[in-house]
Amino acid sequence: MRFEFTTAGRIIFGAGTVKEVAPLVSGWGRRAFIVTGRSLDRSGAMIEQIHSQGIPCVVFGVPGEPSTTLVARAAEQARGQQCDVVVAIGGGSVIDAGKAVAAMLTNEGALEDYLEVVGRGQRLQKHSAPFIAVPTTAGTGTEVTRNAVLSVPEYKVKVSMRSAWMLPQVAVVDPELTYSMPPAVTASTGLDALTQLIEPYVSIRANPFTDGFCREGLKRAGRSLRRAYEDGTNKEAREDMSLASLLGGLALANAGLGAVHGFAGPLGGMFNAPHGMICARLLLYIMEANIRALQQRASDSPAIVRYHEIAQILTGNPDALAEDGISWVGQLCADLQIESLAEFGLKQVDITEVVAKSQKASSMKGNPVQLSEEELTGILMKAIKT
Repeated sequence: MRFEFTTAGRIIFGAGTVKEVAPLVSGWGRRAFIVTGRSLDRSGAMIEQIHSQGIPCVVFGVPGEPSTTLVARAAEQARGQQCDVVVAIGGGSVIDAGKAVAAMLTNEGALEDYLEVVGRGQRLQKHSAPFIAVPTTAGTGTEVTRNAVLSVPEYKVKVSMRSAWMLPQVAVVDPELTYSMPPAVTASTGLDALTQLIEPYVSIRANPFTDGFCREGLKRAGRSLRRAYEDGTNKEAREDMSLASLLGGLALANAGLGAVHGFAGPLGGMFNAPHGMICARLLLYIMEANIRALQQRASDSPAIVRYHEIAQILTGNPDALAEDGISWVGQLCADLQIESLAEFGLKQVDITEVVAKSQKASSMKGNPVQLSEEELTGILMKAIKT
């Protein structure tokens, strides 16, 4: 057995911990570059606190999932304003953009030099500038991962900029920042978190260290995702989901993912669909396909036992089988009103291209069983119809 584990330099978790960001910033830099979402509703108080420490702030808004063009413009602005510390406060898109900006502040050349697939894929030569990640959603876990996912519109793909030197110096996870998430965002981000606990647990790279994170996260997501969706002010449910998201990030960064995320990259690049919603719609059908394929072609795989364990954790029934886990996820998706991928523009004519791209995705390599082109096509057909 051999495995490695890396994560953010420091993790601070708990209600009200966003107030600890300003003192951290004052110890690292003279001018802060603040990456936020569309509005300053959840970041305004933090920015004022950083100002009160005598640190000027340059604020840059990320209105949606970040493109290479947007990140290049943000990095140019940060350099021009002589910023030396980066804080990203927002959802996964905001944090990914902040990671890439922090990396480009200390590394020479163009952003494309460091991109996978469409770029030169060069390694970073220097550590990123000091970077603090503050999530305001509970789903991606990107505050503790080493890559930034960026869209490249001209190629209709999403690619990663990836390096251990991109791990945040500090991840500040404050569940109170998630209270204002509307139900639809709670649903899509929460199912993304659930996916990122299931996939590392059955991944071919699973290890005892990440297994513990997955089990704990699954327990919390299983008891609290529906409650957080129904009542966004439920403090215990919001705390559970913030922790589930964090644990999923720790797991995926070290054990990998699977077919859900193998599809999510190509689909996110080709269609205007939120990453979390893609994962939410695909999770059920990929669980079905994986379990069927394992039973038919790899009946001695430990992943079959793990799917039984997932069902037992989620349902609370110690006798539950993998098929019960499928039913549980199916009912959850129905209760959370997850839409079909057809609502985001995916048509039957697109499936061949999506399947071809997904087969090349790095996440697909972690799937517990290799799915055939026919099986992958069947998954997308179901995701369109329901």
